[in-house]
Amino acid sequence: MNAPLGLLTLCQGLLLVNNVTFIAINGLVGLALAPVAWMATLPVTGYVAGGALATGLVARHQRRWGRQRTFQLGLLVAIASAAVCAWAAVHRDFWLLVGATVVAGYYNANGSLYRFAAVELVPASMKERAISWVLAGGILGGIVGPNLAQWTRGVLSQPFAGAYLALCAVALLSLVLMSFIRFPPLPGQGDGPSGRPLSEIVRQPVFIVATAGCAIGYGVMNLLMAATPIAMQQCSHPFSAAALVLEWHVLGMYVPSFFTGRLIKAYGALPIMTAGLVLNLACVAMALHGVDLMHFLGALLLLGVGWNFLFIGGTALATDAWRPEERTRAQAAVDFCVYATMTLTSFASGALVTTGGWTAMNLGTLAPLALLGAALAWLAVLRRRQRAECGSGSAA
Repeated sequence: MNAPLGLLTLCQGLLLVNNVTFIAINGLVGLALAPVAWMATLPVTGYVAGGALATGLVARHQRRWGRQRTFQLGLLVAIASAAVCAWAAVHRDFWLLVGATVVAGYYNANGSLYRFAAVELVPASMKERAISWVLAGGILGGIVGPNLAQWTRGVLSQPFAGAYLALCAVALLSLVLMSFIRFPPLPGQGDGPSGRPLSEIVRQPVFIVATAGCAIGYGVMNLLMAATPIAMQQCSHPFSAAALVLEWHVLGMYVPSFFTGRLIKAYGALPIMTAGLVLNLACVAMALHGVDLMHFLGALLLLGVGWNFLFIGGTALATDAWRPEERTRAQAAVDFCVYATMTLTSFASGALVTTGGWTAMNLGTLAPLALLGAALAWLAVLRRRQRAECGSGSAA
């Protein structure tokens, strides 16, 4: 791993410290402040909805100013929005908290592009491993995020308000690291959009399936992860147990990154994404089996590894869908679909877990997982036909 990629990996880790801490505390702070219980995960929804709304803006900023300056702007937004979240928590202002998390989505949308920017720091033959290595930085988030929430829970009078202030320091550290990374100029940087129309890019089967893998994988993961602290509280588990479950979940999300790139290189993206789908189904089976601590831990661990295979596999597959000059618009389109799906699932998460319960939530994931299975099979059949046609053409 070269030095710029190593620094970007650390920035990814600090992004995940932010995200995991948000997941660990936003639902609980929301539950304490919301006018009605089903609104508890609105602060989580605000964060991912803000990411969805910001994807196009981030793409324009990156095309105009380049990777580094836009990433730095995102980190400044992270510092300011976390400070407002702390103020809102202390003053028990639920809607200000939700608004601040929406603004923080600009940082989230920036951070989601770290994995694509990693490809630009290495030779083309290393793209799968570069994506994996950067996403492996999330291990830092898995270890630090839940513990940061636990350590700072009682620092201020309002529970978890101190965690938001700690996230200001986390973003500041990332801002310092980002200043040392020199990204190559983007093709057409400073110019207007070039290449094929976006409508043509997104109609390609490879783009559709890659985006479905990223979006559904992230959506199902977000649905279950956002509800876990609330579901465990309903089952009389202490917050320390929820923090432990989230820690193992995030480790499951990112530890496999050390070898996922090699697996994709060896076997292809589609088989690895299929393995991720199977692991998601195993997660649902484990969750339906019981509500003891080990059931939550086992289910969320399987969910994390399944997400890793789907998201890294989908990201690697997506890079085949665009030309260099099209990357900012195409990457924004992928991430818009991811964040739009996450917005729906994070909102549904609070409503489902407080009304239908943990079992109903898990059963509800089976329909999108079945849809993803059909999409993977469709692309596999198309590629088999293309190989057969190429083979018959060569023989002729």
